[in-house]
Amino acid sequence: METRPDLTGARWRKSSYSGPSGGDCVEVADHFPGTVPVRDSKNPTGPALIIGAGAWQAFVDGLR
Repeated sequence: METRPDLTGARWRKSSYSGPSGGDCVEVADHFPGTVPVRDSKNPTGPALIIGAGAWQAFVDGLR
């Protein structure tokens, strides 16, 4: 059984491509081995998606 990581002390970051006006951005948290926590920057207290590292890499590669 997989357990959800504790995100209490997560350090969230936006893409360097995000503009200063905010907008529709996602934030990710680093240092969670094997997973990438992702959340909506407009709703920082809302839920976060936990995405497998391989799936996240495939997503990022597809954007390039």
